[in-house]
Amino acid sequence: MKVVDLFAGVGGLSHGFLMEDFEIVFSVELDKGIALSNQYNHPKTIVYNIDITQADIQDLYEKHSDIDVIVGGPPCQGFSQKGKRLSLNDERNFLFQHFIKFVEKFRPKYFLLENVPNIITTSNGFFKDEIVNAFNDLGYSIDYGILKASDFGVPQDRKRAFFLGKLGENKLKLPKAYANNSKVSIKNAIYDLPFICSGEGKEISEYDKKTSSEYQKTLRDKSKILYNHKATNHSKIALERLSLIPKNGGRDSLPKEHLTKSVFSGTWTRLKEDGVASTITTRFDTPSSGLFTHPILNRCLTVREAARIQSFPDTFRFYGNKTSQMKQVGNAVPPLLAKAIAEVIRKDISNG
Repeated sequence: MKVVDLFAGVGGLSHGFLMEDFEIVFSVELDKGIALSNQYNHPKTIVYNIDITQADIQDLYEKHSDIDVIVGGPPCQGFSQKGKRLSLNDERNFLFQHFIKFVEKFRPKYFLLENVPNIITTSNGFFKDEIVNAFNDLGYSIDYGILKASDFGVPQDRKRAFFLGKLGENKLKLPKAYANNSKVSIKNAIYDLPFICSGEGKEISEYDKKTSSEYQKTLRDKSKILYNHKATNHSKIALERLSLIPKNGGRDSLPKEHLTKSVFSGTWTRLKEDGVASTITTRFDTPSSGLFTHPILNRCLTVREAARIQSFPDTFRFYGNKTSQMKQVGNAVPPLLAKAIAEVIRKDISNG
């Protein structure tokens, strides 16, 4: 089955579908550095580094007309809880229309549109209704809802909205949480990685421990080299604050003179080693930006640790500077969550 990935980022959706033996024919990504990282990790895919709003859809269709599935996650800044949520007055909230244009031209058997949960409720459901009605008019039956990554084997409580469409009148349902799902803990996700301190680590290094969980074993499969495990060099004052926060502790452990004005949930709080992470964002190197502080070390997560929490395999390398790498990881759909949806489509294909 042939797939197109729009607004692809580094390819989290692509990677999940690849795990279910789909073929990613081409991807579209605007950011040049991220497009290159996607290409390096998916050498069999054609990655177009273009602005999708200016894309020649007819030309792409003539080159790749036989497409079975279109997936993608239009940028969501306008819906973000951290943004201004301008809703109807924010042009970024209408990028999903370009996704619809691709579906209209290619007429795939299935599509999967991903976004932040607020897309369903913003402006009294205006955008949700626009999406559903547009695809209904094109002959697709739609199931939509919010899925939580930790329900599908990802050590993170990331919630995302998905619209799953199938051509025809038979609606295809989004996957249910895995039966008897045992949440993967932070400890079981990252504790086999070297325990480096602030400012330590390299872009290319070695493992120093054996795996101690099935999750670690799975993500380390076929990986001989450790990539992207380099810790942020925190400031002296940040390190002083972190040293005052005990295991399982948070900002309430800090004396008044060390409290900051940060309003982000989880600021100056350690991840619980036996729990799961909150949503990994693009600023997981900063303790004041959210719940990104290592459970027992005085530093924030490395790119590799954040990638583990997003369920990227260790063979997946993130390229570019640290800001780009964090953007690649933080904006991605967890591959294991994408895989769960890809499995639903694959089973529907098998059932004829």
